Amino acid sequence: MNARSASSEGRMRRQCLARPASGFTLIEVMVALAIVAIALAAGSRAASSVLGTSQRLNDVVLAQWCADNELVQWRVSGQLPPVGKTPFTCTQLGRNFKGTVKATPTPNPSFRRVDAIVANDDDRELLSISTVMTRSN
Repeated sequence: MNARSASSEGRMRRQCLARPASGFTLIEVMVALAIVAIALAAGSRAASSVLGTSQRLNDVVLAQWCADNELVQWRVSGQLPPVGKTPFTCTQLGRNFKGTVKATPTPNPSFRRVDAIVANDDDRELLSISTVMTRSN
């Protein structure tokens, strides 16, 4: 080996050692993947929560339609519901709901407190609407 090739070889070694490493280390890649995984998990949980809230709101709106329809039927009939509990069923948008009209007397016999309570198929109460009804002449 001559002196010239030895000096150029030394220069190349120094350049290789002096050059910063390009790319990412395994630790950096693992940390980045962990951050992305945590962000995706949080986003998934938030989306699931929004979906559950939307479904609950849909159920409550349908239950309110059922309760309103039942109370309007009693008002239109011109009769007071009998004191006690009267069950009813309702179908809204292809979904079945179970309900109860609970009538209680008031000090004035011309009036009754009427509660319409609506539950889903699993008997979980969704809504309760209260009103006071009077006889129509």
